[in-house]
Amino acid sequence: MNTNITKKNPQTVDVKGHPLICPICGHNYFWSRRILLNTVLATLVDLDWANRKATCFICSECTYIYWFHG
Repeated sequence: MNTNITKKNPQTVDVKGHPLICPICGHNYFWSRRILLNTVLATLVDLDWANRKATCFICSECTYIYWFHG
């Protein structure tokens, strides 16, 4: 998975050898972003930075979001 795709330069994405296709609009170009997976406990003690991250691929056509842990 290429996780360094910008909003200005969307690309096709393969996940374990399979092309990623948007289930909403059928488009196959995405941009990526790393997102924090916030938890209540970490937020309460001001440790949000310690939460795990997910890689998100956002459809460049309809903005549907795929989330991948890690």
